[in-house]
Amino acid sequence: MATFFGEVVSAFSRAVEEDDEEELDEDEEDSQIRRELEEKRQVHLNWNPAVCDALKTGDKLTCSHFILAVGHNASRFLSVYVLASEKWDAVGRASVWNEKNRPGSGEQSCVFYRHRDEPSVLICQLTCYVAEDQQFQWAEKVLDCLEHRELHVAVLSDSSVADYKSAEYLGGNSAPFLRSLHTTTFNGPPVCPALEQPNILTGLPAAVLNHCQVHRIPAVVYQCFTDVIGTDSVSMETYKPALVNLGPSIKLDHCPSSDALQKIVRTRDPQSNLYI
Repeated sequence: MATFFGEVVSAFSRAVEEDDEEELDEDEEDSQIRRELEEKRQVHLNWNPAVCDALKTGDKLTCSHFILAVGHNASRFLSVYVLASEKWDAVGRASVWNEKNRPGSGEQSCVFYRHRDEPSVLICQLTCYVAEDQQFQWAEKVLDCLEHRELHVAVLSDSSVADYKSAEYLGGNSAPFLRSLHTTTFNGPPVCPALEQPNILTGLPAAVLNHCQVHRIPAVVYQCFTDVIGTDSVSMETYKPALVNLGPSIKLDHCPSSDALQKIVRTRDPQSNLYI
């Protein structure tokens, strides 16, 4: 702008500079919030002292079979038909924080069990929600703790029959049923039909299978499609064929007691039913 004496000076706007400073402060604040949120959403593995000592020395856990159960039916199937033998010890937990899951809130959790007589057999029951940005991280952190040389991975996963796509009509008695998808290095006997196209795996089972495919780990996912909301004993039994050929250390209790089933299977609350 020009002064009365003809001198030309640059225009100065204090408002513009203040706005720039405010935007810079907001960017720094947003970055700090983003870093804190990313740190909070990290997957944390908490092993017992013996496992921690082994991992600290750089040794990975010797594991021949890693069985992961994702969902309430899959997890409770293992509780009733496998873990009830009392030959399993809890050796660790995974802590996952996200918008749907708060560690320490109720029964939702992720627990690792190891067989007393066969320490190379590891089971994980996962009933908590793992968000999309945490799934690859979960698979990488857990599987990197295990020795890959003799490792075989089996994933049991719950799914709604409404998510199943088929050209044929599914009758009322078709569900529950089992489908599988495996890596190219898996050569086990088929215990159920393969998952037909255009169906795809999603969520943590897909992340685990993808990790195993990249690292050439024999792995298979058994997906149970059910039409029952919540825990169901019939849906749980659908997983039986998936564990029959996993070796002598995985012994199924084919006839669990009715008390064990009643403790696991929840009774529906009539008060929560809109139509009653």
